[in-house]
Amino acid sequence: MTGRRVVGVLGASGAVGRAAVRELRDLGHTALRLGGRRVDALREVNESAGDVVRTDVEDPRSLAAFAGGCDVVLNCAGPTYRLRATVASAALAAGAHCVDVAGDDPAAEDLLAAGDPAENGKTVVLSAGALPGLSSILPRWLARHGLDEVSALTAHCGGLEFCSPTVAVDLMLSLTSGGADGAAYGEPLAAVRGGRRASRALRAAEDAEAPGFPGRVAVQPYLSGETERLAARLGLDRVDWFNVHPGPQVYALLNLLPARLAAGEDMDGLARRLILAAELDLAGRTPYYVLDFRMSGTAGGEPAERRLTVRTASSYRLTAAVGALAVDAVLRGTVPPGVHFACDVLDPGVVAGRIRSGGAADRFELSGGSHDLVEEGVL
Repeated sequence: MTGRRVVGVLGASGAVGRAAVRELRDLGHTALRLGGRRVDALREVNESAGDVVRTDVEDPRSLAAFAGGCDVVLNCAGPTYRLRATVASAALAAGAHCVDVAGDDPAAEDLLAAGDPAENGKTVVLSAGALPGLSSILPRWLARHGLDEVSALTAHCGGLEFCSPTVAVDLMLSLTSGGADGAAYGEPLAAVRGGRRASRALRAAEDAEAPGFPGRVAVQPYLSGETERLAARLGLDRVDWFNVHPGPQVYALLNLLPARLAAGEDMDGLARRLILAAELDLAGRTPYYVLDFRMSGTAGGEPAERRLTVRTASSYRLTAAVGALAVDAVLRGTVPPGVHFACDVLDPGVVAGRIRSGGAADRFELSGGSHDLVEEGVL
């Protein structure tokens, strides 16, 4: 039944798009339309199942032609903070729902300014990726496991993997955009204290240990709007979030980016340098990405703690899995019409179960309670 609903995948030949196509097929969605700029690359992904359509996301006619006839469009193309709501708006105009693995606050603001899609019975799900997305979904899942009340969260997220051109540009754009009301995506060194944002509450460290990560790493405290919403949703008094950088080349360049961009240095040139830095850090090493969450609270009236560690060979696969699950939820009618963030409308149990058993992660470990769970070797 699900195979007869047409799902358009934009950016289908990219790292996330290729993995998303596999995830959608595994979920039973076989009527796929694959879009991107390079037809030859799309045909490699096609596997003789689905249409291949050359699509330029910056060309309104091309985008409209792709979205026409789709039931839902899954956007895996970017850069996110340049496109904003471009893809979602085209999908809605064509009568389709939309899921975006990114999008975030800027896309939501653009969409709602143009009129709530719920008025036409349409649904848009944004931030349906690893970070943002899984970065809030998994803590919500963890809060349900063995804790009566939750009060604090400590997160360490990052890894050692190749950097796609889209990610490189988006990372730089996030320094000045990506958050609500034109703000940056997040604030370095900030944390949640007393349920509110506290600036400069934490310090960065260039030579540290991080739970779930091998060897010495650099850690950068960072508080995003998504994490602030998570704290409010769970009623957390304290949140410490650390972006983890195992590679010295990438970390060194990231520290230079604000000044270089402020001095007017070419963004595309800096993006190429970031991609090269990631390649240098990865040389001779096995790629990996880790999401490690430690939740504190009470159980049976006593202080208690639960920890979840997810390890994967590629964060792009995690993003693809969440995006595909969001598409599946929209087509099954479990997400109401309107504009939503994935973490607010996807079932954490369903997402965690898919990550645990669907092949996107090679380790999924829950510890700290009476029913510890370790699953590994899935890949």
